[in-house]
Amino acid sequence: MTPTLDDRITGSLLGAAVGDALGGPVEGYTPEQILERHGGRVTGIVGPWNGDAWRTARPIAPYHKGDGHVTDDTLMTHALIRVYEKVRDHLDAYAVAEHLVPDLLTTPRWIPELEAEALPLQRIFLAEKWLVARLHYGHVDPREAGSGNIVNCGAAMYMAPVGLVNAAHPDGAYAEALDIAGAHQSSYGREAAGVFAAAVAAACAPGATPDSVVTAALALAKDGTRAAIEAVCEAASRHTDFETALAPLRKAVAPFDTVGPDYRAPSLGARRPSRLHAIEELPVALGMLLVGEGDYRRTVLGAVNYGRDCDSIATMAGAIVGALHGEPAVPSDWSKQVAEASRLDLHAPAQALAAVAHEVFARDTARRRAHESAYAALTSAAR
Repeated sequence: MTPTLDDRITGSLLGAAVGDALGGPVEGYTPEQILERHGGRVTGIVGPWNGDAWRTARPIAPYHKGDGHVTDDTLMTHALIRVYEKVRDHLDAYAVAEHLVPDLLTTPRWIPELEAEALPLQRIFLAEKWLVARLHYGHVDPREAGSGNIVNCGAAMYMAPVGLVNAAHPDGAYAEALDIAGAHQSSYGREAAGVFAAAVAAACAPGATPDSVVTAALALAKDGTRAAIEAVCEAASRHTDFETALAPLRKAVAPFDTVGPDYRAPSLGARRPSRLHAIEELPVALGMLLVGEGDYRRTVLGAVNYGRDCDSIATMAGAIVGALHGEPAVPSDWSKQVAEASRLDLHAPAQALAAVAHEVFARDTARRRAHESAYAALTSAAR
């Protein structure tokens, strides 16, 4: 049975959160290190990399990554949904300044990795704190605030809601995400936000497949982002087992990735604007979508075991698969464990966004009919 829009929205957001939680504990490591640490590939929810010593293993950032805890990818996704709840229409960069930034600054929320209530600002990465520095303190034009930030996946990682509000309309999702992301990112970081939102929107179309999602992404992607997706997906087309795909996908994306071979020691050219480069996360997520043939476990576990920024890769891959197949695609034991461990209601944001999506479609329909009526009057007058 074809999933409904509400089911696709739920599946996408659940799929993203579960992927995030699965990838969190192995983020930053290589496939070889993951294999050695876990005595095999990660096949489900695992504990922190450093076990019970997680509190002191990384004193600068003592986050409890693992045990089913979501990370900042999910926190930012839920924050964007709350903006949609307030605006109840399409968003732009000004909505980020007027609603998202105050949400990060003023309202304590349960932060699973901190195991405490805190302002989201206290958990998000420096590239996301840029939003607060530029918009709250710097009063920069929201449409230009992303310029100067390090170019990474920080904006792209939470753009699934944009694709869901623009379900089955990739062009609209792309344009809206680019506008929103202008407050946060520039260059290929902003481009990835648009293409990821478009991929999620394309996955919502009845009859969508992994191949049709990639085709929609390529139809919109520009410059290095398009080239990176083409290269990775071409490599992915030769594999149906993520184990054999791990090294080829990394090799395919490497020429476009500015971070370099050592994820924890980025190159001097890392994360600088460029028309030739791309973030690593989106092309690999789309590649794993093809390798996994749209199956949630195979796709997301491929993303997780890839390592590097694998929580964001798995977030994106999980969001797309969930949009393709709806909630039943996401293993219920995983989603239940993640919700309980993270102490978050993962269904409530989906229900809220679904209500907004229906309202936005009704508004779009009214606007389109008004435009059609005006065009008809203009053209009939010319006769």
